[in-house]
Amino acid sequence: MKLSSSEFIEVRGRRCHVRCWGPLAAPKLFLLHGWMDVSASFQFLVDELARDWRLLAPDWRGFGRSQWNDDAYWFPDYIADLDVMLAHYSPVHPARLIGHSLGGNAACLYAGIRPDRVERLVTLEGFGMRMSNPGEAPERYGKWLSDMRAPRANNRYADRAAFAARLRRANPRLKQEQADFLALHLGAERDGTIEIAADPYHRLPNPILYRVDDAKACWSKVVAPVLWVAASDSFIMKTFADESGRADYLSRIACFADIRVETVNDAGHNLHHDQPQTVARLIEEFFP
Repeated sequence: MKLSSSEFIEVRGRRCHVRCWGPLAAPKLFLLHGWMDVSASFQFLVDELARDWRLLAPDWRGFGRSQWNDDAYWFPDYIADLDVMLAHYSPVHPARLIGHSLGGNAACLYAGIRPDRVERLVTLEGFGMRMSNPGEAPERYGKWLSDMRAPRANNRYADRAAFAARLRRANPRLKQEQADFLALHLGAERDGTIEIAADPYHRLPNPILYRVDDAKACWSKVVAPVLWVAASDSFIMKTFADESGRADYLSRIACFADIRVETVNDAGHNLHHDQPQTVARLIEEFFP
């Protein structure tokens, strides 16, 4: 297992943790994790990379070892936080970004908003969210207001072994040693029990409906080459399975001027856990 080190930087009023692997002088890759996840979950992918890289993986605000908001979270904050992190770690050179799920969505939007700041981009199952209907807005706002006033807490587990077992139930492809590793880094001790290392405010419903046309407008401005990687058995891809879903999926891909699309077989949404060797190969083929 490749060893990592930790750094902490100030990002828009939050103390944020950044996990680092590899030689300081090696080419930089930025690894952006997904929702209810942490930077350490890239470890299995990192271990499969054959070349020397300086790998920089932040814990997004409110996740892992980064400072919590203790209040609602807004998606544009991830984009603004990424902008600050890239200014800190790569102030001159455009960045090479790899994002999973939430991280991939943030990276794709950022690449269209700041096209001069991104050299190349890999999105792992970060394809935008489902199209929303404006009629959902009143109920969504109402639920958000109610949940803001309700007590917030994450699920608790007796110990890390119990948490690892829960992770394996959620993803049966996880090997025991992978689950044990994730339980160590994704779990946090609280009152003699283990809970996920994330601010429970992250579980609030977002009152702002997702507008896919806004995302497409940003994606259409991306000039960097994009590697778009799907997992054959993911719940994300199931949402695009019918005829209308397939048309929606293809319309999203069509927004990018320079895109290569790949599918990783025998993998769910966490494809970098299920098939890290395959994902590592695709990444190192993509980055010169």
